Amino acid sequence: MNMNIFSVFLITCFILVFTDCFMVEAGTCKPSGKLRGKKPPPKKCNKEHDSGCCQEGKLYDTYTCSPQVSGHTKATLTLNGFGPGEDGGGRCECDKQYHNDTELIVALSTGWFNKKKRCMNYINIHGNGKTVKAKVVDECDSTMGCDADHDYQPPCDNHIVDASDAVWDALGVYGKQRGEMEIYWSDA
Repeated sequence: MNMNIFSVFLITCFILVFTDCFMVEAGTCKPSGKLRGKKPPPKKCNKEHDSGCCQEGKLYDTYTCSPQVSGHTKATLTLNGFGPGEDGGGRCECDKQYHNDTELIVALSTGWFNKKKRCMNYINIHGNGKTVKAKVVDECDSTMGCDADHDYQPPCDNHIVDASDAVWDALGVYGKQRGEMEIYWSDA
């Protein structure tokens, strides 16, 4: 009888180890490539909202994916300007318009933007003990950067919700506290 229990134990351990070795983790997203940074022309990189400029020769990860979306998706909230001349670059991808920073709007990393499938749809953002509903109007490009179209900023990370001032206001985060904050979001 001890031999049967031992055999069952060994078989169970083998199955667990075997399936663990070959299981693909749901929600993983690895870099799809690298982009070499170029030095921005003088006064061409907009550093508004603590945006960073590309550094000459630095390699930046690019992504075509984002972590899997759930009812409680972890992300980093960043601050973005959606108007002309602001750090968001050009017109918004969804409607080819500029937007006022008093609107509850966001740009999502490339994978979450999902080839415009979330355009003009709403997401719920949970952070700082509050929840706000915001409209997706743009892509935070995770595949390209360091050029004029991207305001000479590096590609976005794959887990970014880039939000207007109004979103930060609604979450009760003001002034110098803005910049980056861990949040959770879901489709509304």
